[in-house]
Amino acid sequence: MQAAQDPILNRGSGQGLVAMVPRINIQAFCETAQTAEAMRAAAQDRRMAQAHCQVQMGGIPAAVRLYEMQSTPNLLIVESTVDQGTLLGNLAALANVCQPDTKVVVVGQTNDVLLYRELIRQGVSEYLVAPVNQLQLIETISSLYRSSKAVPVGRVLAFMAARGGTGSSTIAHNCAWEIARTANLETVIVDLDLAYGTAGLNFNLDTSNGLLEALDQPSRIDPVLIDRLLAKVDGKLSLLSGPGGIERDINITSDAVEAVLLALRASIPMIIVDLPMLWAPWVRFALNHADQVIITAEPELASLRNAKYISDALKLARPNDAPPMLLLNRVGVPRRPEITAQDFRKAIGLDVAAVIPSDPQSFGTALNGGKMLLDVAAKSKAAEALRRFARGFAGSEKVVKSGSAFDTIFDLIPALRKK
Repeated sequence: MQAAQDPILNRGSGQGLVAMVPRINIQAFCETAQTAEAMRAAAQDRRMAQAHCQVQMGGIPAAVRLYEMQSTPNLLIVESTVDQGTLLGNLAALANVCQPDTKVVVVGQTNDVLLYRELIRQGVSEYLVAPVNQLQLIETISSLYRSSKAVPVGRVLAFMAARGGTGSSTIAHNCAWEIARTANLETVIVDLDLAYGTAGLNFNLDTSNGLLEALDQPSRIDPVLIDRLLAKVDGKLSLLSGPGGIERDINITSDAVEAVLLALRASIPMIIVDLPMLWAPWVRFALNHADQVIITAEPELASLRNAKYISDALKLARPNDAPPMLLLNRVGVPRRPEITAQDFRKAIGLDVAAVIPSDPQSFGTALNGGKMLLDVAAKSKAAEALRRFARGFAGSEKVVKSGSAFDTIFDLIPALRKK
């Protein structure tokens, strides 16, 4: 068994950012149906997509019998419902069949600091007190494979329109501009509409074909390459996009999108992904692996229908994540019959996070001048609503720090550290 060398934070709340679990083999030996169910649910989570996970019953004795005949996985999760003395004896037997580089997580019944200390001394990587839930398991596994010296994980916000022309890109760009300015946070807009993307136009900025070349060769993508491809907009805001145009066919893969997002997460705290209005495997991948999805709709029937399609798909694919956020744009167009925010909520099952009033004069002036609405019409009602929405992300940005669950306990009980 491998001792815990990198301290981890045992979070069971499901709050904060959680890194993707790497391509590792995980085997869990459970004794209760509740823990087995939680482990199976964790294995289906988007953050565990790269890991290979097997769940079986029998607890530590079953694990010992199996690993007398075969090698142990990268991570072994074992549950025990026996008393403390029997647990320690079972773990000693397990240690005799474990490879030195195998990490072991124990799920037990006893909430006792002295037991924690003894388990760590024996080389257990983490101890969780039952009952556990899937989020607690995911966070624990993720933290085990994240160095305490690693750069904090960046946060990805994915913006998608419920229908073409709803203004999703404009909303995304203004949000990024406000977050970078208000929170003084390094922010990158990733415009993945390589043919018709408007990020360069909206910021009056020439863009290169760097993103296109990177997506063509995902194996080359790393933080250093991404940093070279970024176009500085202003202050803390940068842009990553293609040159636009339809001169060549563009084939984007999920692997390429994953490589770009992983490289950005390693060095950029806030990543705004501006997605085109289409449904493809790589678009679905980007939506499923974002920390938050924002659907922009107009108050009309096609938007409502499509927003429900997208929302239902995301709720099914991301059961352990917050539901998507719904934003209604261009509300209050004179003489246009409109569906109310309350009707949207009833039909889709989502609260409307923001309502942006129609203001074609202000939006038109900003777009045609290559500027942000929040800059050219800062006091307009549309700008005020958009500013409140954007600052919700800026204000909630938190860096997840590493630290051991046992360190946390000992910090609360200083006397134990002196023993």
